[in-house]
Amino acid sequence: MSDTNTSVWSPEPGLLSEGARWHEQREELLWVDILGRRIHRATLMRDGQPDRIETVELDRDVGVVAPAAGGGYLAAAARAFLFVDDNGTVTELTSLTDAPNGVRFNDGACDERGRFWVGTMAYDKSPGAGALYRLELDGSISTVLTDLTIPNGIGWSPEGAVMYLNDSGTGCLYEFEVDLGTGEPGNRRTLVAFEQPGAAPDGLTVDDRGDIWVAVYGGWAVHHYSPEGELVGAVELPVAQATSCAFGGVDRGTLFVTTGREQLDAQALAHQPDAGRVFQVAGLDTHGPGCNLYRGRLPGQGRSGSDGSVR
Repeated sequence: MSDTNTSVWSPEPGLLSEGARWHEQREELLWVDILGRRIHRATLMRDGQPDRIETVELDRDVGVVAPAAGGGYLAAAARAFLFVDDNGTVTELTSLTDAPNGVRFNDGACDERGRFWVGTMAYDKSPGAGALYRLELDGSISTVLTDLTIPNGIGWSPEGAVMYLNDSGTGCLYEFEVDLGTGEPGNRRTLVAFEQPGAAPDGLTVDDRGDIWVAVYGGWAVHHYSPEGELVGAVELPVAQATSCAFGGVDRGTLFVTTGREQLDAQALAHQPDAGRVFQVAGLDTHGPGCNLYRGRLPGQGRSGSDGSVR
């Protein structure tokens, strides 16, 4: 993709920056530093550069955040779902009770119904120890899929009929048929099997055309796939650990890419000093939607309707 322009966007690197999400209503970019235990939210200046970055520090590893329709946002951290209000006050909502020991929340996203889907993985990356959970609108937790390893990058096609899920442990991008009446996934098949040594699919986003963009951890790139699984192109990066990606900005045409620097020694960091920062990619000639919002009941709020109203 020779016509694109890739540049460093965030001023400070994270240990494992992850979970980029564009909050279209507030025109904010959110992301986390999993191992640094931080949540970041940033407004943008007119030129797309970060204006004000606010950071909330947690007492546990944080996998992903999702904005709430009534304000604030949810965080899936360690084994708990947290609510962080706009003042940065943290409240624990609920936690996993049936998950095995030694697992934590990883990546996730809300669907168009406003439910929060989040995967878990074992700290030691044990095969089959991961699962996919869903925080329902009533605050209960449902188990959707089991026998995963490192679930990552959940997303949906524009019409909602297909769900995509990476498993970094198996090196596969899976697609599921979705029952449009219930939103439940079924009929899993492998859309893409990654075979690059030392690389694995991490976060993903789906653009307005239905194409899938996959951050390739260890691959120095974000891959662009058609809905049929054909590799359309790749955005090369100056760092190895691409972890997530999301379209955002005023016209939703900038691809924001989070990256990591975990376990990189001094020699590796000398070759990729910007590892761990957020990058922006312009000139892709496509756009992507803002993230879906969580619409369940939260402390001090009612349940939010599809228009954002509180009921």
